Amino acid sequence: MPSFPSSSEATTARAVVIHAAHDLRVEEVAVAPPGPGEVAVRIERGGICGSDLHYFNHGGFGTVRLREPMILGHEIAGRVAAIGPGVTRVRPGETVAVNPSRPCGSCRLCAAGLHNHCLDMRFYGSAMRMPHVQGGFRDVLVCSEVQAVPVPPHVSVAVAAFAEPFAVCLHAVRRAGPVTGRRVLVTGCGPIGALAIVAARHAGAGEIVATDVTPGALEMARQVGADRAFDTAADPDALRPYEADKGWFDVVFECSGNARALAGAIAVAAPRARIVQLGLGGDMTLPINAIVAKEIELVGTFRFDDEFEWAVALLASGRVDVSPLLTATLPMADAAEAFRLASDRSRAMKVQLAFA
Repeated sequence: MPSFPSSSEATTARAVVIHAAHDLRVEEVAVAPPGPGEVAVRIERGGICGSDLHYFNHGGFGTVRLREPMILGHEIAGRVAAIGPGVTRVRPGETVAVNPSRPCGSCRLCAAGLHNHCLDMRFYGSAMRMPHVQGGFRDVLVCSEVQAVPVPPHVSVAVAAFAEPFAVCLHAVRRAGPVTGRRVLVTGCGPIGALAIVAARHAGAGEIVATDVTPGALEMARQVGADRAFDTAADPDALRPYEADKGWFDVVFECSGNARALAGAIAVAAPRARIVQLGLGGDMTLPINAIVAKEIELVGTFRFDDEFEWAVALLASGRVDVSPLLTATLPMADAAEAFRLASDRSRAMKVQLAFA
């Protein structure tokens, strides 16, 4: 493990590197000491995300493909190992959640406050640009000071590593508009769907109904705040009663990326409902007549911005509990096994890697 001597010489650390679909390796990578305004974080926990699984199982998603070896991972937390000159936000030994988003801060969209749409974004563990942006599944990561968000000592690194996916869902709730007292539907109850339930419940949703096709995911949905949860594989007509009188739900969080789920959500959405699309899938054919007749708003939601620090604060406050979502923690050496487990929705919700 790097000790970060006073010299400027680089050392090495272990990292989880994807070379092609199902070709995942633990390799040595170079680590330089932190420079001015930088922080070296000894990563302790990293959550495996859906995009990580796409790289592992398929070599990418959509038009985004691996073109060179890439370190995976962006749901990460650890402890500060060293700080560079001028750093005042954190001290060595502090626990931090690492914000994987690195907007340029100077493009026209950053200037407009749309940092999640930065034209020169560097997001950890992403093959969207070339060279790829290397990720955070490594023993040590050097990041900018603003990316290292302090976490109070009473919060475990395992919980802190949920900050990134929870921030995604907090941004989605913000895109939904007022949620307090509203009737909410969540379709797709993987980790993002489950965290959307947590976020909607925290925002004051009056009623939350969830759908999925996996019994374990539905049980988790109930555990984290859904009032009712329906298996639409076992009962495809489970939501039909909600279609009466032009629909029931005021807000929908569509988290599956499945065209049938979205069409079903439109059928049960009330007039002037807002449907927030979190799930990513292929192109879809939409029932435009229903969208027009019911004046439904279909909006996208992409990553997050200041919600990351909000997520850390909520996780630290104890007002939300994400710990039930953690299925298993496997050592870095067993990364391939961890990815296979995380790929099996019948056995896993959220799987984390341990780097200590």
